[in-house]
Amino acid sequence: MRTGLTIGEFATLTHLSVRTLRRYHEAGLLEPASVDPFTGYRYYTADQIPPAQVIHRLRELDVPLAEVKSILATEDPQRRADLVAGHLRRLEAELDRTRAAVVSLRQLLRPDPAELQVELRSVPARTVAAITGEVALGDTIAWYADAMAELDAAYPPPERTGPPGGRYANELFTGGNGTMTVFRPVARPRAAGRIEPLTLPPVDLAVAVHRGPHDNIDVTYGRLGAWVVEHALAVDGPIHETYLVGPRDTGEPAGWRTEIGWPVFRLTPPATGAGAGPEGSRTSGDGR
Repeated sequence: MRTGLTIGEFATLTHLSVRTLRRYHEAGLLEPASVDPFTGYRYYTADQIPPAQVIHRLRELDVPLAEVKSILATEDPQRRADLVAGHLRRLEAELDRTRAAVVSLRQLLRPDPAELQVELRSVPARTVAAITGEVALGDTIAWYADAMAELDAAYPPPERTGPPGGRYANELFTGGNGTMTVFRPVARPRAAGRIEPLTLPPVDLAVAVHRGPHDNIDVTYGRLGAWVVEHALAVDGPIHETYLVGPRDTGEPAGWRTEIGWPVFRLTPPATGAGAGPEGSRTSGDGR
């Protein structure tokens, strides 16, 4: 006498293949309600349809088998929701990384026909309010956000005299761990918490502006580096970034503007006279 739905009938009702249902059984995710001891036929009940569909959706989201088992074994609805939400957050982060890679690849495969605008700039010494730390490359975004929040809290807008910036040691990129400094130019730098007054030495920079989100800022880094190799003498020093417009200014990534400053040794002194800016000379394209 039949005691439930055959595996074929259950497969039809759940839109899962017989092979998939057998795999779920073998993995301990969805055991049949009964198995005929003589024929080995699997039988299911109508109550098992929702769990089967939940398993299918979780596997479509690439939830590992161990996590699927944990979710099914948890009787607390909130705990189940938290487990699923955690995996969804990981998927969203992976999706963001995929989108960033796609943007970078498209830009590399179809470069912007406009030549990179590079400015040779002599930046004088200045004292800023800064936070410095040893940071792993994978932690830079979180570390930067915390440091900038601390600087913003200590120095409200009336005390700020320019856009925030950062200096990043070469070791951060070459070894995955290095010194990172974020700072704000302010009227009166003072020590508070992690904040210390920091005197930035004078430096000559080859400067280019990266426009838009930071997902593909490495492409602008590469183009600027290539320009430096061809037109200037690079020196050993931290990369400079200045956040003219950033996430703290607008939630629209398309509006972000980040200056990248590559330390160089200037072969000629800064231009003076008509047409020369106070900070140095501007060059377009190949610099000639």
